[in-house]
Amino acid sequence: MAREDTEDAIIVYKSILAQIIDNRPSGTRQRLATALGKHRSFVTQITSPTYATPLPARHLATIVRVCHFSAAEEERFLEAYQAAHPGKLPDLGHSEKLRHLSLMVPDFGDDRKNRLLEEAISDLVQKIVAISEASEQ
Repeated sequence: MAREDTEDAIIVYKSILAQIIDNRPSGTRQRLATALGKHRSFVTQITSPTYATPLPARHLATIVRVCHFSAAEEERFLEAYQAAHPGKLPDLGHSEKLRHLSLMVPDFGDDRKNRLLEEAISDLVQKIVAISEASEQ
């Protein structure tokens, strides 16, 4: 697929995603940022059709879950994602049970340090889950 075609296809799925999020309650973008362990500016970049930044496949399951996609919305969005990134669509693991966990952590008074702490915690949790999944196989 040519670069322009890929960028156009990215705009299509990001437009669908933006429309879905716009129809959700206030605070959805912040909940998504929290669930992804990222800042809200990252969520803006990956969900806004005005940014050419592709949406990483590893975040799809979290986005579908946090944004409470209907079956029709999910199908439409994933078809558009697949058109933009052929062969990159992961198994979203809908049978996977997830639970929300909140932590109280120190505020370092510095946005960069706070972000680094959040990313370190998110990375640690992802590694623990990967180890757990590997040991079950």
